[in-house]
Amino acid sequence: MTEAGSGAPGAGPSPHPATVLDDVVHQRVRLGILTVLSEATECRFAALRDELGLTDGNLNRHLRILEQAGLLQTTKGYEGRRPVTWLRLTRAGRAALRAEVTALEQLVSRIRTATAADEES
Repeated sequence: MTEAGSGAPGAGPSPHPATVLDDVVHQRVRLGILTVLSEATECRFAALRDELGLTDGNLNRHLRILEQAGLLQTTKGYEGRRPVTWLRLTRAGRAALRAEVTALEQLVSRIRTATAADEES
């Protein structure tokens, strides 16, 4: 069994993947927003709200946080006479989502390695 946090011999300990999770991105609703937006060029507010099962107010609160962090862009306009808000990820938003997924994959890998070691003993 290796000591937690130990890296390769002679190398300093590598940071635990959990330490690189971004609190802005990692929150469940915001991670869902970024994931849905990553699947399309842009998405209407109502479609995102319905996809994630949120209220207008709850979605708005999370969108503001992501927009202030520079991770998404909102555009307001009209479809006919109806006001519509379109949402899209920024480059920074796509990069933040990729970084979050990478950290989560590293966490899963560590868990699988630990589970396999436990099963062998």
